[in-house]
Amino acid sequence: MITLGDRSISLVMFTRCMTIDDLPATMPIFPLGGALLLPNGLLPLNIFEGRYIQMINDAMMTKHRLIGMIQPDQLARDNGDKEAILNIGCAGRIVQFSETEDDRYMIMIQGVSRFTVMDELSTVLPYRQVSADWNDYHDDMVEDCDTIEIDRESFLPLLKNYLDLNKMDVDWHLIENAPCEILLTNLPMICPFDAQEKQALLEAKSMDKRYENLSTLLKIKVQSSSDNQSIKH
Repeated sequence: MITLGDRSISLVMFTRCMTIDDLPATMPIFPLGGALLLPNGLLPLNIFEGRYIQMINDAMMTKHRLIGMIQPDQLARDNGDKEAILNIGCAGRIVQFSETEDDRYMIMIQGVSRFTVMDELSTVLPYRQVSADWNDYHDDMVEDCDTIEIDRESFLPLLKNYLDLNKMDVDWHLIENAPCEILLTNLPMICPFDAQEKQALLEAKSMDKRYENLSTLLKIKVQSSSDNQSIKH
């Protein structure tokens, strides 16, 4: 488990048990800025708004137990479209559920597959639903983690510099020994990247491309911090 302050992310990877053909044509969505869910990753959510309480209740009654995590389109919203969302998100299956004494839901969702929003559906329900296209993301459910390789000799020192700069408390021994897929799934989700950077990691075509994007992003962040420190001194 990677622990950051009061937040922990399990490093256990769940066995993929569904195929692309099992996924539904329509799905409820949860627009949440700055939140990143990746296939096979685990994301804890605190649900307290009435419309999303109903969304979880309804999702729990389906065989898939899926909700679509998607980011708001902040540029479009700033220009007046208050409901705009980006067109690529990730579906998560509810794998843990508990109810608090003050009627909130504490849930954990596991990323299943990315999706493209084809259309938003008209509905009388208080939460939003979309028509989802899964066809570009077959590899999300079948990718062989044994084929993924990272250059640990260069990547891990870079990552450590980034984590130290951001004062992120982690079990470094665990990170050093974690399989590649676990690192490339969990690290983008827990690092404090901005919404645009997280979306770029989500949209990476393959795990190898995600590794390339993540490495580049870490280099930019570390170099920027180093440059700022040089200016101050």
